[in-house]
Amino acid sequence: MPLKKCSGVEMDSADTVWIMVATALVLFMTLPGLALFYGGLVRSRNVLSVFMHTYAIACLMSVLWFSVGYSIAFGDLNSFWGGLSKSFLSGVHSNSLIGTLPEILFFAFQMTFAIITPALIVGAFVERITFGFVLAFSSIWMLLVYAPVVHWIWGGGLLANGWLFEVPVFDFAGGIVVHETAGLAALTIAYFLGPRAEVSKPPHNPGFVMIGASMLWIGWFGFNGGSQLAADEGAAMALTVTHLSAATASLTWALWERMKYGKASLVGLVTGTIAGLASITPASGYVGPVEAMLIGGAAGIICQEGVNLVRNVLKIDDTLDVFAVHGIGGIFGILMMPFFSMLGFDNGSSWASQITSLIVVGGYTIIVTAIIIKVLMLIIPIRVDREVEYEGLDINVHGERAYDLSS
Repeated sequence: MPLKKCSGVEMDSADTVWIMVATALVLFMTLPGLALFYGGLVRSRNVLSVFMHTYAIACLMSVLWFSVGYSIAFGDLNSFWGGLSKSFLSGVHSNSLIGTLPEILFFAFQMTFAIITPALIVGAFVERITFGFVLAFSSIWMLLVYAPVVHWIWGGGLLANGWLFEVPVFDFAGGIVVHETAGLAALTIAYFLGPRAEVSKPPHNPGFVMIGASMLWIGWFGFNGGSQLAADEGAAMALTVTHLSAATASLTWALWERMKYGKASLVGLVTGTIAGLASITPASGYVGPVEAMLIGGAAGIICQEGVNLVRNVLKIDDTLDVFAVHGIGGIFGILMMPFFSMLGFDNGSSWASQITSLIVVGGYTIIVTAIIIKVLMLIIPIRVDREVEYEGLDINVHGERAYDLSS
């Protein structure tokens, strides 16, 4: 989804309508899709806190993206930092165009990405983090990690213009920009936060999980298909390969789970869906249906083993497996493009640019995320006390209950 500024090009009505729909679809992924997906996975006494985190992040990121985030990401100060020239949409007028789209619509579409990326991180720290820390961390992280990485890859920055290599990084809809950054940030904050007091509690509502995953699947058509920034054959292909990867990953996750544990669960099936969606995201504009099914089929197994790696080897309580599903999935999708090129399915990508971009962004994300956490821990308590954790965040932090079984 590179920034496209074209002189002498007029607004295209079909492109505009499609991106308006895609913008709504991507927002639908967070509200209510991600909220329900994550909410069903936690204990019943914490479901409202998950809803609160995702909803509040959506509101706060919208204001911050308008204020300075869009400018940092898509300004033109230099290759590292977009600057503040577009703060509060300065210089963006009703007739400003990005390609064939009104720039104000491009701003709104990108805003939904800035909402869901920090919202994904919520899954790593549910059931034990303070609400104030969530808001402060998400705000600073979006401005200092997410927005600069957007500039580097989609805003004409150092990884998009061949600054490191002649071939730019290929990341169509966010394997690095969204999934690697969110996954590594999730792993980092889970490490600093420490494990929950009770780590073995099952999901309280698998039905919520399935409904949320279904909404994410539908919304992902806007996420990947909209990243074409046009209503054309490229968007149609991106939508199609997105669906095929998700479907295939769901099946392989369930099959692998059945082979290892004797049963295939609903939660496992739909988690495979998300793994397939995350993995196809960076490649969705560059591969065909066969490659998409190969990516999805492998992702259902690789991401499931990633869950075991984080839980049993690294022993980090990334509560809802954000790194295993999104981080590993996005990284895997990035690496599959040069792999397919090597096999003769040429898409223009190179091993050098893909791997180096993963390392540069990964290192930057971990370092800056850790600094943000350490600084905020000096100012804001990061974790609720043990009694609140046992009793649940819903009633103790927000004064509400999701379920009143006595009425």
